[in-house]
Amino acid sequence: MDETKQEQLEQDAMNRRDSMKRGSSLVGAADILTLVPPAVRSNAWAAGSDAPEKPNITVGFIPLTDCASVVMAHELGLDRKYGLKLSASKEASWAAMRDKLVLGQIDAAHVLYGLVYGLQLGIGGQKKDMAVLMGLNHNGQAITLSQQLREKGVTNGQQLAALIKKESRDYTFAQTFPTGTHAMWLYYWLAAYGINPFSEVKTITVPPPQMVANMRVGNMDGFCVGEPWNARAIQDRVGFTATTTQSIWKDHPEKVLGTTLAFVQQYPNTSRAMMRAVLEASRYIDATANRGKVAKIIASKAYVNAPVPVVEGRMLGVYENGLGQKWTDPNTMKFYQDGQVNFPYLSHGVWFLTQFRRWGLLKQDIDYLAVARQVNQVALYTEVARSLNIPVPSSPLKTEKLFDGKIFDPNQAAAYARSFKVHA
Repeated sequence: MDETKQEQLEQDAMNRRDSMKRGSSLVGAADILTLVPPAVRSNAWAAGSDAPEKPNITVGFIPLTDCASVVMAHELGLDRKYGLKLSASKEASWAAMRDKLVLGQIDAAHVLYGLVYGLQLGIGGQKKDMAVLMGLNHNGQAITLSQQLREKGVTNGQQLAALIKKESRDYTFAQTFPTGTHAMWLYYWLAAYGINPFSEVKTITVPPPQMVANMRVGNMDGFCVGEPWNARAIQDRVGFTATTTQSIWKDHPEKVLGTTLAFVQQYPNTSRAMMRAVLEASRYIDATANRGKVAKIIASKAYVNAPVPVVEGRMLGVYENGLGQKWTDPNTMKFYQDGQVNFPYLSHGVWFLTQFRRWGLLKQDIDYLAVARQVNQVALYTEVARSLNIPVPSSPLKTEKLFDGKIFDPNQAAAYARSFKVHA
């Protein structure tokens, strides 16, 4: 790095610290500190410095469009702005990501919301106290069905249900991880049409980049995955989009910036710096004018390894379903939305727990909200967001309405989990 650039980075850091001090006085630094857990607060500003305790960090990601904020935090130099050197580590599967997180081989990850909660409860992996630092994106996944189903006259959920009940053969559907978001969207969608995802069809786990190849050779009849792999299935003429996940739940939570609770407690300054870099990247990506540039970067071999148009189209909200329909989706993948995407709502964590209960991953009701409070780092996020003048919601809980008309109230989680007609 040349001296001029180094001087500029140092000046940026000084400006940032001055800005944080001014911001803290405006929002009440003492009030914020009372929200931060004591284990984090005790190490918060060691020796009076906010410098990252661990300046070199490795953040895992899976080749999906929604890895963009982690990738761009590095590509835009935002990691260096906050005193970090972020290495983005491309992982082969969510299972590999899980193992590396638990073993400490990576520091944090672009990771499935439900995977983090599964680890917290010891479901689908070794039990480990985990932390959701912030949300990374909303929307932007889809359920793809095979061309073979289309040839049988199936283009939607009702027709799929009728075919499955008519034919005796097993139909196979793929998701990406047993406790992950894609599994929950797939199960919810199938069940809404009266298809039990455990007794009436077969479900398998396939890593995202392998979905299209497996459908091409007939290993599954449908899958739920993140982009760009749904768009790639259409381009390769092996499948069509039956529904987008934003049609199942508008502005649903998807990937998060996750780590272990031990990492947050040991490296609080590093955690804050990482969050600031990713938040700034999120804000950058959400500007439509920047998305073309972002698509070109993340489509490269080092990251998603897919044709730029396949990544860019749905990132910009330009959709086609492979059945002749084209539209501009106002609820395309979102990365910021004035901080609404990034705030770690406790209610989002509670929703995933209710689905674990619904599908038998949890054998009995638990204190759903207590678990969400343990995992989602609301106070830490609030502190970081306010230091960047990012709005923070007044409550960490909100009700939701999904496409089947059911209302989710996080204060009635146990009743909600029991209210569905189709269970495991």
